Amino acid sequence: MAGDDHFSLFGLPARFDLDAQALEGAWRTVAAQVHPDRFATASPAERRVAMQWAARANEAYRQLKDPLLRARYLCEQAGVDLQTESNTSMDTAFLMQQMTWREMLDDAREDNGALQALQSELDDARTEMRATLTRLLDEERDYAAAGLKVREWMFVDKLAQELAHVQPAG
Repeated sequence: MAGDDHFSLFGLPARFDLDAQALEGAWRTVAAQVHPDRFATASPAERRVAMQWAARANEAYRQLKDPLLRARYLCEQAGVDLQTESNTSMDTAFLMQQMTWREMLDDAREDNGALQALQSELDDARTEMRATLTRLLDEERDYAAAGLKVREWMFVDKLAQELAHVQPAG
């Protein structure tokens, strides 16, 4: 089984803008080739290798299927250290936007309209980030700038998760 990286494992181009159906079809093909059931009568070593390949294929599929994880993977493959745990610096405009969204989150705890407004803004932000990452990763190959955008998207996803747990009063 070939594939030094997730994309080559599935015979797909290393791009952010990925055809989801092609990815799923490629994953199904690879998964069928390495499924442990096909190796039920094989030696223990062959069964172990098949299990490792199946696990690798599943993890690769999980990462490539999710746009944010795919963008992270592309940046990391290009040598960009996202420093997700240690680097909190972001663009000033995005920091201001974060403060606005945090205020909206506080309001959403009391008001269903504010909850819906924030959800809409976060959806719009994700759509814009996806378009920006397509341009940065696939067209410009600017992995450093893409890394900054990935970190912003991570914040948006975290805020969206918090919002999903908000139950407005009344």
